[in-house]
Amino acid sequence: MGKALAVGRWIFRGTSPCQTILRLLVTTALVLGVFAVVLLALGKDPWQAYGDIIRQNLLNPRGLTELLVKMSPLLLTAVAVALPFKVGLINIGGEGQFFLGAWLGTWAALTFAGLPRALLLPLVLLMGAVGGALWGVIPGLLRAKGWVNETISTLLLNYVAPLIVGYFVFGPWRSPETAMYPQTVPFPPGARLPSFGDTRVHAGLLISLLVLFLYWFFVSKTKWGLKWRATGNNPGAARRLGLPVSRYLVLALVVGGGVAGLAGIAEVVAIHGRLKLAISPGYGYMGFLVNWLSGGNPVGIVIMAFTVALIAAGGFTLQITQRVPYAAVNILLALILFVVLAKPWQRRKG
Repeated sequence: MGKALAVGRWIFRGTSPCQTILRLLVTTALVLGVFAVVLLALGKDPWQAYGDIIRQNLLNPRGLTELLVKMSPLLLTAVAVALPFKVGLINIGGEGQFFLGAWLGTWAALTFAGLPRALLLPLVLLMGAVGGALWGVIPGLLRAKGWVNETISTLLLNYVAPLIVGYFVFGPWRSPETAMYPQTVPFPPGARLPSFGDTRVHAGLLISLLVLFLYWFFVSKTKWGLKWRATGNNPGAARRLGLPVSRYLVLALVVGGGVAGLAGIAEVVAIHGRLKLAISPGYGYMGFLVNWLSGGNPVGIVIMAFTVALIAAGGFTLQITQRVPYAAVNILLALILFVVLAKPWQRRKG
């Protein structure tokens, strides 16, 4: 037991490429193992379930493209958590920032519908990022002033943002053509992200990968990234060195919120084509899980985003093939997060 804990601490505390790869493999195995336990508890055969998921989502071209569609917002919402985490903040508000980005981006799409595509689409995406950033200002200021912990404020704001969206889709922005279903009028073609071929994979995936690369470059290769990491590792020492810690705290949540807001508007303009309440199955919360599973490592974010997307898509597959309730997937994701946060490989203090 002692040797196992020592190996676990070596894997999960290390930062070398070998340790990072091992950490991702162990975490992936953990995901599959917990899923098997959940399926056994429901009286299902895990091997048959895995076979169904592989056939329908990995070997089926359409299923594989749908995984990429789900990965796109997960990559962005994971970065939205990873950036504040580098300065020691826990941003659970990705879901609310996702909705606010979709809301403000929709305002731009409806207000400036007459602009040419070359101006309209960048403006819509920019306003989506601004919407999410504004939703990050509130917990950032509260945390910098020492009034409210950002974990609480970002979580509570997740419940406010959908209400704002609901007011507008039920009220001033509601389409008269779909009175039975609250949603806005369709966006103009110039505000839509293009798709690849006859699939639903869209340019938002490229945007997500670009943002992920910029995140890696900022954190690993820039002086600002070094200062952010120094602040997260030891805020007291950072203050004594003259670093503007409070400014970094606010800025981290603003930038993280902006990335989540970009995910929200990208999902709307690429998939839905109009604003509605059902634009997210919980991408903000899933992005939080992706970041914690990957430890904020960019390569790990890609791997874990794909894994979580596969689990989410597999939930729909198993509803059909084995009549497994989709709630089992939510239980699985919650159990995985619980195990990761518990860090059983670390030595107990005291």
